[in-house]
Amino acid sequence: MTPNMKDNDEQDKKDVIRLERESVIPVLKPRLIMTLANLIKHGADRTDFLKLCKRIEYTVRAWYMLQFEDLMQLYSLFDPDNGAHQLEQQSLSLEEIEVLEQNFLGYLFQVMDKSNFKVTSDEEISIAHAGQYLLNLPIAVDESKLDKKIFARYFAEHPQEHLPDFVDKYIIFRRGNGIDKTTDFFYMEKVDMIIGRIWGWFMRLTRLDRLRKSPIHHKKPRHKEPPKEDDDEDELQVEEERADYVERIRLENMEISLSNLVNKITIQEPTFDKIIVVYRPASTQSKTERGIYVKHFKQIPMADMEIVLPEKKNPSLTPMDWVSFLGSAIVGLVAVVGSLEMPKADLWVIFAILSTVIGYCAKIYLTFQANMTAYQNLITKSMYDKQLDSGRGTLLHLCDDVVQQEVKEVIISYFILMEQGKATLEDLDMRCEGLIKEEFGVSCNFDVDDAVIKLEKLGIVSRDTIGRFYCVSLKRANDIIGMTTEELVIKAKLGSDAS
Repeated sequence: MTPNMKDNDEQDKKDVIRLERESVIPVLKPRLIMTLANLIKHGADRTDFLKLCKRIEYTVRAWYMLQFEDLMQLYSLFDPDNGAHQLEQQSLSLEEIEVLEQNFLGYLFQVMDKSNFKVTSDEEISIAHAGQYLLNLPIAVDESKLDKKIFARYFAEHPQEHLPDFVDKYIIFRRGNGIDKTTDFFYMEKVDMIIGRIWGWFMRLTRLDRLRKSPIHHKKPRHKEPPKEDDDEDELQVEEERADYVERIRLENMEISLSNLVNKITIQEPTFDKIIVVYRPASTQSKTERGIYVKHFKQIPMADMEIVLPEKKNPSLTPMDWVSFLGSAIVGLVAVVGSLEMPKADLWVIFAILSTVIGYCAKIYLTFQANMTAYQNLITKSMYDKQLDSGRGTLLHLCDDVVQQEVKEVIISYFILMEQGKATLEDLDMRCEGLIKEEFGVSCNFDVDDAVIKLEKLGIVSRDTIGRFYCVSLKRANDIIGMTTEELVIKAKLGSDAS
């Protein structure tokens, strides 16, 4: 998923993000298999299909077993809880430890890729920071508490494009997207918005806003480069069809009306469905840190993704808040003194100026306190509701994810070839996506290339002379794969139970 701001005439009115569909199939494997099996007319074929699905899963899992074991064995050396003890027992040199670290990261990136997790790009970070949702405080990472060597070495050997600036200190992987909606009265936020708009009107009226303009150019989200004139129109159309548009509904853009002010309103923000953060704390003079932290989160709003960052600093008033606070007081004092020196001082004007200045200063302080409370609640919620797992549990979850996704891709591809006959790679891709959309009501960018590689490796799919793919019959497919170790174990267990 690569989010991009929608570039059209509606962008001035609505904050819309373009989300590219990912390869992950958002359907549980048992439901997928039973739905496809029920589409098969003959009972005998249905039984053979269910047997084939089990054999495909057992075989794919066996293919990855050694890689998963290597990953878990390496992580045991860098587990923050007891990895240091494991390293001491190995009596390894510094160079050997660094090699093992890079080997672990190599395996981790492979598993992430197979599980359809991607490193969050600089563009995605920029777009996430371009909006606000529930978190309204500037969150910064204490970089002095994070190691800056381990990831720098990895990306020096495995360079990637569009990496964010913080990638040498921590890595954020993301997968999938969704929508988070929050409905509430938002009384404090509405008051803050009204005071802010009144103050903005006052500053424009007195032309004092020109004095507060900052020469600093804020970073804006980058847009995708416009397509070249010679780009293939069909490819562009397919790419557009494989994207969804989600609107950011924010309080800042709310229309002021009595109904909106007194009633509940709903705000909306696109989410990263899954996020995994990987980092290592910095070493101290008394301790060399070798532990690698792997934390797994779910359904994180894009604009609030700072809540998953490691080693966050405690929020405080920003320099701009202090400038606004002191500047407002000075401007108000000058305005009041100027009014008093006039021959006929208008008390109502003085009262209006003082009320506006005091209200704006109070707004800055109260807003900070409200945001601080909201921040603490969000952090607590992210720890209890949003965090799925960490460390070894996250890696085990990833390993299972790889198998589940690969199995679903293989089963869907075989089913399409079995039911609809020969197909080119492009046709197979479209048919698989169409089946998922028709039967399950969800969309994805089906990874047909990986699926056919697995099918050919299993020996149950081949190509004809013009490059079209076709599959063998169900019985033949079961014979080719043969009885798996798991089936032999189950058969032996049933035999021992019967005796």
